[in-house]
Amino acid sequence: MSKDFITVLTTRRSVRAFLPDEIPDAKIAKLVTAATLAPTAGNMQAWYFFMVKHEYLRRKLSELALNQKFIAQAPVVIVVCADLERARAAYRERGEELYCIQETAAATQNLLLAAHSSGLGACWVGAFDEHAVSELLDLPPRYRPMALVPMGKAGHQPSNPGRRSISEIFSEID
Repeated sequence: MSKDFITVLTTRRSVRAFLPDEIPDAKIAKLVTAATLAPTAGNMQAWYFFMVKHEYLRRKLSELALNQKFIAQAPVVIVVCADLERARAAYRERGEELYCIQETAAATQNLLLAAHSSGLGACWVGAFDEHAVSELLDLPPRYRPMALVPMGKAGHQPSNPGRRSISEIFSEID
């Protein structure tokens, strides 16, 4: 692994305070492109991304996410969705119930790393009322919201919370 990649991994944090500075749409498009480079079952690519910039919608999203106010503070929220129709067409029930969840998770991780690498802060939010988010954004039924990713210039850089040691989480099976 390159030193730059390790630095991105070790310095990325979940940012929950944002400056109001706008992010150009072209930069967001590059970050979403990075998200789509994530692994995907049989090249299914069962994901879809919605960009939310409107202040009212960001505020409502924060309310639907257990009143996590930092979501509304971010100038952009990316709603990462699983494309259930695409997943089912490719792998039937297993595609809809598992593979698309794995794919959107990998894409969300890529999005977070790309945002950090480009000088932005972001946070993976999974605690939200997915049905209410779908209604608020008037999402077609084929799209299931899997993650909210508020992003923008970080208002502060969180400290390192530490990680469990490798000996606690890794072993060989003989």
